[in-house]
Amino acid sequence: MSGNKVSIFQGLFLFFYRFFILRRWFHRNPKQKHQKSPSHHGLHQAHDLSHHTLVFNVEGALLKSNTLFPYFMLVAFEAGGVIRSFLLFILYPFIDLMSYEMGMKTMAMVSFFGIKKEKFLVGKSVLPKYFLEDVGLEMFEVLKRGGKRVGVSDLPQVMIDGFLGDYLGIEVVVGREMKMIGGYYSGIMEDKKKHEFSFGKSVQEEKLSSGHVIGITSYNFPSHRPLFSQFCQEIYFVRNSDKKSWQTLPRNQYPKPLIFHDGRLAIRPTPINTLALFMWAPFSAVLATARLVAGLNLPYSFAIPFLAFSGLRLTLTVNNDLISPDQKKGCLFVCNHRTLLDPLYISYALRKTNIKAVTYSLSRLSELLAPITTVRLTRDRVQDGLAMERLLSQGDLVVCPEGTTCREPYLLRFSPLFAEVSDSIVPVAIDSHVTYFHGTTASGLKAFDPIFFLLNPYPLYTVRLLDPVFRGGSSTCQDPDDGKSKFDVANHVQHEIGKALGFECTNLTRRDKYLILAGNNGVVDKK
Repeated sequence: MSGNKVSIFQGLFLFFYRFFILRRWFHRNPKQKHQKSPSHHGLHQAHDLSHHTLVFNVEGALLKSNTLFPYFMLVAFEAGGVIRSFLLFILYPFIDLMSYEMGMKTMAMVSFFGIKKEKFLVGKSVLPKYFLEDVGLEMFEVLKRGGKRVGVSDLPQVMIDGFLGDYLGIEVVVGREMKMIGGYYSGIMEDKKKHEFSFGKSVQEEKLSSGHVIGITSYNFPSHRPLFSQFCQEIYFVRNSDKKSWQTLPRNQYPKPLIFHDGRLAIRPTPINTLALFMWAPFSAVLATARLVAGLNLPYSFAIPFLAFSGLRLTLTVNNDLISPDQKKGCLFVCNHRTLLDPLYISYALRKTNIKAVTYSLSRLSELLAPITTVRLTRDRVQDGLAMERLLSQGDLVVCPEGTTCREPYLLRFSPLFAEVSDSIVPVAIDSHVTYFHGTTASGLKAFDPIFFLLNPYPLYTVRLLDPVFRGGSSTCQDPDDGKSKFDVANHVQHEIGKALGFECTNLTRRDKYLILAGNNGVVDKK
């Protein structure tokens, strides 16, 4: 009986020691510095932080959400495939019951095991978009004022390096390394003590260079608290209530514009969204098959009503009744490039079956399945110009002078080749919206691009025919364009399309996109 009493008293003692004494020790600085919440009277009211080093916890103090599941799901789906992502989803209820550290290790194991390191591009091409959409504006404004910023995270280094270093400009990023076996990820993260040693070393170096280090962490993420207390003169804690009131960092305040991103998923894969995605999958396969068969085999008069009934949405706007200003040739439609289906949607919008399209790179499968004639360009200006002139003499032609797709509200540089083959051009502003899947990819199989687009329940396309542009001897409906060079015409058309869509014009090219997202120049094999 006395033994039971002792065990009860021991349990009560450990309970009070853990939840009161230890908690108070973790939540205070040993040097008795002020610790406040940055959303109230702390860092936001500090006069000058430019001479201080700010050390912040990425998950606890920068990101608004409190779960890391979506980021590991993105890695599992985009780098590992559907089966791996489904396994991670099935394990999520058990992961949610695990400790923070064990849950992190389990998600890393499922997501990374067996993935080849040199082919892992998700960290730089996919994850930055989702991280940026989760950044709290209030904390970002604090970090902007710091002299030097050190971001520390329990996430693998390959997941956060591109986001923090390339897009937010964080000078020092300390994540956990993934162990390798023969060039493949083993799924095992480095030991926590080694990670803490790396963190301590980085903070010590910054402390020696700046003299004053301010730490920003969270009550809800216990990692690194002892190290913050050891190396930082001041510590500020972020509460969940603070995060709930934070605004999301607006796109126009990104330190580096997010122009390119890759990956098939168009939805943030939270547990609820992932459940909806897998529940929709069987229906989407049937629906995409029906849409594909109808679009390839039925005449427009039957295909258009069926596709509309199946959920495909098309909005057509015509600025001017003059569609074919040059009667000697076909009409040259110049459009921005959202998906491989752009020429097909223009064909559906105009109800013309004889429209042809030229493309710089198209998989052999997509070329064979296309219901309209597609011609592959050779990247030889003379040969391509002659081919386009020949096609125009046979009928209407669609060209996408960007040379590649762009998902974000930006327009890439327009190649001026189209201005050499016709004096009359009809600019076409195109936009598309999807629910679950993107119909484009830079690193995946392009043959599946149209199929992924058709897997969405309600994909939307908007096609807007703008006022024709004439070069030499005539004028547009608004301004004279006599004597313009091909470069002026290309820039003018790009500007008009950008203005109609509200997109920003850039000088970036196809090569820039593929170097960033896929590490190559964008040439696609003819398969």
